[in-house]
Amino acid sequence: MDQLMNQKKASLFNLAVIVGALGYFVDVYDLLLFSIIRVPSLKSLGLTQEAVDKQGLDILNLQMIGLLIGGIVWGILGDKKGRLKVLFASIILYSLGSIANGFVHTVGQYAVVRFITGLGLAGELGAGITLVSEVMPKEKRGLGTSLVDGIGLSGAVFAYFIKVQFGASAEGWRTCYFIGGGLGFVLLLLRVGLLESGMYKNIAESNVRKGDFFMLFTKGERLKKYLTAILIALPNWFVIGILISFSNKFAVLMKVKGAIDPGKAIMVAYAAIAVGDVLIGFISQWVKSRKVSLYIFHFISIIGTIWFFNLEGQDANMMYWVCVILGFGTGFWAMFVTMAAEQFGTNIRATVATTVPNMARGSLVLVTWLFRLVQSGLPAEQAYFKGAWITGIIVFVIAIISLIITPETYGKDLNYIEQ
Repeated sequence: MDQLMNQKKASLFNLAVIVGALGYFVDVYDLLLFSIIRVPSLKSLGLTQEAVDKQGLDILNLQMIGLLIGGIVWGILGDKKGRLKVLFASIILYSLGSIANGFVHTVGQYAVVRFITGLGLAGELGAGITLVSEVMPKEKRGLGTSLVDGIGLSGAVFAYFIKVQFGASAEGWRTCYFIGGGLGFVLLLLRVGLLESGMYKNIAESNVRKGDFFMLFTKGERLKKYLTAILIALPNWFVIGILISFSNKFAVLMKVKGAIDPGKAIMVAYAAIAVGDVLIGFISQWVKSRKVSLYIFHFISIIGTIWFFNLEGQDANMMYWVCVILGFGTGFWAMFVTMAAEQFGTNIRATVATTVPNMARGSLVLVTWLFRLVQSGLPAEQAYFKGAWITGIIVFVIAIISLIITPETYGKDLNYIEQ
């Protein structure tokens, strides 16, 4: 009863939402910083442009593997030890990792530290979304999680401007990492007054199985819900991890007029993602459906992807505008994580809400593997460009089918456990 009363009184701008949003801001800053300063940082370590492309993708994949492993670990701990403990521990790890990034001097060191940082970054969003979902009334739940994500994603825009401010010198990229680590520790102080979820406290001392990752695989229906929750977000990391992160290379292949800065492309895309992530919450509330809002945003992503591959001979500004459309269309991150959290009981909700986004992030490894596999079967002069759009078709088809078979969760009561 107390939990119900607290939910009814919960403001859209309560402490859980504010702290979750600021935490995710720092998380996104660090997560995207490597992609934004990838070229200058790797060149300062002595790599050629060709090596920057190859090693950059390998380091990005290793970071995503860290997110994948960390998502499982933090998710289990979130259900076993509590949402708040995961929030505190994860931010300490990725803040230390970010500072350590500023001290690397070899590609090997860089890769290892990005992996460790990825482990830390994995805990932030899932624990935050779980906490907000459990303390907000169901009528405001989608708006609360959308605000967390929308405000948080603006961290990518901040990362770009920090790169512009400090990244001009050969070693300026190191300062960008130090700033990220410092922000993390400042944020840690803001979390002191945050309270644990009442739903979680109700089961904390019970004998209910909590944080059992393998429960997701013991029932066919539960496994289907879990896998489709992950696959819905495949287009997000295809768009960000391949099209936008390597927009400079696509621009050369399509003879786009003017040089493309991938860091700027990421910045404008994430500014649009932040807007999309807030707007999708209102759309979901308006149509009273999580699925309809996701269909709309997937459609926008498809239009943006088709436009991207038809930029032959256009100028650089047009490519940046297409990156804005692509970013807006993939602004469904909060909604897909919220829908995943709403499908599972309190005793494994943090496990799901933390592993699902990190599995989706980690899927970039599979998407890039598929991209390279498709390229291997095409003529060399066409492999990169055609390989990308064929990969895109496969990714979008999988995501749409997954969304079709996913149950609607709008307005669902979350105060239950999985047996």
